[in-house]
Amino acid sequence: MNTDVLSFEPPRGMRDFYPEDMAVRNAIFKAWIDASRLFGFAHYDACVVESLDLLKRKGGEEIVEQIYAFQDKSGRDLALRPEMTPTLARMIAARAGRLTFPLKWFTLAQCFRYERMSKGRKREHYQWNLDIIGESAITAEAEIIACAIQAMTGLGLTAQDFKVHVSSRSLLSDLLAKSGIAPERHALVFLALDKRGKVDDSFIATLLTEGGLSDTEIAAVFKVSAIRSVDEATAFLGDTPPSITALQQFMDLVSRYGAKDHVEFDISVVRGLGYYTGLVFEAFDSQRQFRALFGGGRYDRLLEHVGGDPKPAVGLGFGDVVIAELLAEKGKLPCGAEPIDQAIGYMEPAQHAVALALARSLRAEGQRVDLALHPEKPKPFFSRVGKGGIFKATYIGPDDILKGSVRVKDLTARTEQDLPLTPWLNSPT
Repeated sequence: MNTDVLSFEPPRGMRDFYPEDMAVRNAIFKAWIDASRLFGFAHYDACVVESLDLLKRKGGEEIVEQIYAFQDKSGRDLALRPEMTPTLARMIAARAGRLTFPLKWFTLAQCFRYERMSKGRKREHYQWNLDIIGESAITAEAEIIACAIQAMTGLGLTAQDFKVHVSSRSLLSDLLAKSGIAPERHALVFLALDKRGKVDDSFIATLLTEGGLSDTEIAAVFKVSAIRSVDEATAFLGDTPPSITALQQFMDLVSRYGAKDHVEFDISVVRGLGYYTGLVFEAFDSQRQFRALFGGGRYDRLLEHVGGDPKPAVGLGFGDVVIAELLAEKGKLPCGAEPIDQAIGYMEPAQHAVALALARSLRAEGQRVDLALHPEKPKPFFSRVGKGGIFKATYIGPDDILKGSVRVKDLTARTEQDLPLTPWLNSPT
């Protein structure tokens, strides 16, 4: 006999969603969906199990150590998707000849990564992905960031609560080249600088030394990383290359979107993933108490990497874990499960038909109604429904049927009113 004690906790890094947790998740999802639709993005979805080969094409062989990879019963190498972008690239490549570009698509995807957990990071999360495929103009970046800001404000957050930090990998490459650092070293520098803020600068210097940079080159990297504005970057370069022009155009667009107060230039934003090619961005709470709220950028070569036709693209990933932590810290989370408009109870089986007819009528009006599933006395009924989360309560007894009306109690305002029962007394139900 198996004597092991069964744990009632979810697997490590995974989550259960009780009704009060679903209220939070639904509020976040609603903000994401509402913003997506306001900005004209089309909703899509895909299978949660993906080809391991596809994920390796984007993330390299080492991706296997970071994900839930397995073989199915036919020996195929598969994985639970760790992110949505490779799947999006696959879907677009599959129908490239039948799609009209540019595409504006969004999804709410559950993603899985087998990583060390920390504050704001679990092994499973939901992620809002916004992508614009087939548009090379900087307007794509502005549209995506404005849409994300719309979702944040829809959750009750303001420019005092968060900032979107924007930089450009193209600009960083120009700055490194101006500093005498060869282009073949830039990817190494990007990876090292992406760790800045998570580790101290001595560790960054060690990484650069191990990568073959001289002390002079390392000093140049830190000098570049100290630049604080687009004007400083322009002065450093001594001219205005396309990377500067694109950033200037972007900042102008942000102002015209009415989002200037939400966005700031930040050369330290690098985004470690190698497929980013231009503008990159990350949003943080203003106090920098949490991990990045969302991040993304331009990835013009990803579709090529998975075997599709070249297409310019911009994308954003926005997880549900950190934003829920920020909303909790700001006191902006929904409290408890979603409320019910009215509860209806009855004393005896003889009153069930009238109670049901009343419930059907209220539900037809769009009200959320909790109809009692068995007869009960008034005291336990009002004790049960009076614990919060229900606005009104109606209790039907034999005397109410005789007099043809029932008393509706407003549990919030502590008021009562009589409701005629005539329309429901002879209901066929």
